[in-house]
Parts: sequence; C-alpha cells; structure tokens
Amino acid sequence: MQHVITSNGDPHLSYHELLTTLDPRQRAWVEVNPASIEANARKIKHRISDGCILMAVVKADGYGHGAKTVAEAALRGGASSLGVATLQEGLDLRQSGLDCPILVLGNLTNPDDLSACIYWELMPTLSNIQEILLCQNLAENCERKFKVQLKVDTGMTRLGCDLEEAPNLINRINQLDHLDLVGVYSHLALADVDLSGHGAKVTAAQKQRFDLLLKEVAPLKDTFCSHLANSAGTLRDKFLHYDMVRVGIALYGYSPISHLHDDIDLRPALAVKARVTFVREVPKGTGVSYGHSFITKRASRLAVLGIGYADGVSRSLSGKIYALKDGQCIPQVGAITMDQIVLDVTDHGEISVGSVVTLLGEDGNKCITAKEWSQLNGSIPWEVLCGFKNRLPRLVI
Repeated sequence: MQHVITSNGDPHLSYHELLTTLDPRQRAWVEVNPASIEANARKIKHRISDGCILMAVVKADGYGHGAKTVAEAALRGGASSLGVATLQEGLDLRQSGLDCPILVLGNLTNPDDLSACIYWELMPTLSNIQEILLCQNLAENCERKFKVQLKVDTGMTRLGCDLEEAPNLINRINQLDHLDLVGVYSHLALADVDLSGHGAKVTAAQKQRFDLLLKEVAPLKDTFCSHLANSAGTLRDKFLHYDMVRVGIALYGYSPISHLHDDIDLRPALAVKARVTFVREVPKGTGVSYGHSFITKRASRLAVLGIGYADGVSRSLSGKIYALKDGQCIPQVGAITMDQIVLDVTDHGEISVGSVVTLLGEDGNKCITAKEWSQLNGSIPWEVLCGFKNRLPRLVI
C-alpha cells in the first residue's frame, strides 16, 4: 500500500486530493524494512545444504509485513519460490507481477479455484485421488500441463494423504498426461520444541517415514522436488533439508528455536509506532480506562495513543507492555481498548501531543520484539505479527 505524505494543508487542494494526501503517520502505523527480510534470506540461504532451494512463505500477507514487499525482498536474498496459504494470496502475487514458482499450501477442491491455478500457473497442494483426477480433467479440458504438488501426512495429522497411499498416488500422477508432479512434501509438527525428548523422537519418526516413502519411489525421485523442513527444521538440522526448505517465521527475523537466535543473527523486519493524541494530568487515586484496573499512586501525567486491539494490540497485554521513546521505557497502564491505549508519561516530560513512540521494534538502544509480547500473553510471535490489522498503514522504509 503506497502513501503520499500530506502537503502541509495546501488550501488549493480539492477534497479528493486532500483525502489521498493525508499523512499515514497521523495516528499509528506499521513500518516494514525489506532490507532486513533480504538479509535474513541471505543468512538462511547460506545456512542450508548446497543445492537446496529456499522457499519464502509469504502467507497471511507476508505475516503482516505485506506479501509483495516480503516476496520481492526474499527473492533478492536468494529465495527462488514462494508459499501461500490461499488461492487469493497467490493471485495477488501474480497480479503484482511476480512470475516465480508459487505453491498454494492450503487445499483447493473447487473446480473454479483449480482452473484459476492452471491459468495463473499456481501449484495446488493435492491430498487424495479425487483432487488428482479433478486436476487432470481440468487440465485436459484446457489442453494445459498442470504443475501440482502432493502432500503426505507423516505425523502432523492435518492435510496430506495417508503415508500408505502416497506411493500409489505418486505413480498415478506420473501416469496422467496432463499433470506434472513437481513436488512431494510433508510438514513437521514438533521441530521447534523439545530438541532432546519427545519432540526429537517425533521429528525423527517423521523424517524416517518421509525417507521410507522416497526410497519406495526411488525411480521417480529425480522427477520431483522433496521438502519437509519449516523454519524450525531448517535451523535445526541439515538432514531435514532435502531438495527444498519452506521458511516462514525465520524470514521475518524470529528463530522458532530460541537458543539458535543468536547463532544466526536474524533481524526483525517490522515495527509498530503510534502518535500521542492527547495528554492529561490527574491526581493520585484516579482510575484509568475500562474497569479501573489501574489506579494512579501519585499525581500523574497520562498520554493517549490512537491504537488498540482493533489494530492488533491484544487486550490481554493490558498493563504488561511498555513503549519506547529515545530508548526510554514508558509503561502502558489501564485496559487496552478497541482504539486507544494509555501511557504513564509522568517521568517523561518531553512527551506531548504529536510525539511518536515505538510499541514494537527498535528505538534508541532498546528493542521490543513480537516474542516479548507473545510471552506476556501466552501466544506465539507468529500470531502477534499476523494480528496487525489493515487499519494500520504499512510504510516501507
């Protein structure tokens, strides 16, 4: 989304021109740094096995960063294909001019959806014989060769055909003249947890099942790309890499395996900033926001920010987070509401209406991360990043 900074109240602007020139930073916004995405992609590419392809997973609008911005940066950093969750996400990337391979990771069962995949050269994920035959018929009707990928369930228990069915389905696809099986893949369930206990056993078992499948279809192995590793699998062990890895959260600057974060030095690419819209002074004993969960213990100076849970700042973070201004921490107080939150700026006299504070990201010599927020409200960084709504303008920096 592009934004043009306001023209300082030019009286000659028409009403329409005024609406299209408003400063997107007048309330609250998200800043995305594609240089960080590109740098993260390069570090990941350097880490994976020689000859292994990097797929950048840009679903959920690039984890809230903007899919096109992320995709272009990741491709510059060494990725050669993209992964999305929905048909529309794939269409949006194609219509923005990207022509690299794109895999739709979610299941598509509607003939019109699959026909759109043929037309726009998107690869659907197939999980059973019915989907395979439907794709064959659609491709035959339009006299096109249809590139598809087969997903196999090795322990995630979500999408994918049963392991026992996979060899027959792979052989069946290869016998169909209008289908081109370009990928066979599965998904790890516990690669990001418990590296030496139950998680390690489950991951090893999934790898073993995938290896047995590839061994059973060995004569066809060189005709398709095999892939198993997500971000956790990619960072965890090169033995999980196969022909390609699918990297999501690590691309955005977060290691799913905490002790490996410093080892690879990933950089978060997203910041959330907001502008102070009101400042008031209140006496000791004043209740703040809904429910008065916070009551001032001294005469206080409070600042209101025009951002709330409708923008993605979860209400469960109320009274737990802080903002940054020039590297100084400013506590958030009271309940986070739909459109506004309150900061206690009693000790920060320089803050006034119009001041900009950082809620997430770097400011001065400090940084607030999505991981910190997720630990405070029992969530995960993935959910925090994907939670910032379109009401917040995205500014590429």
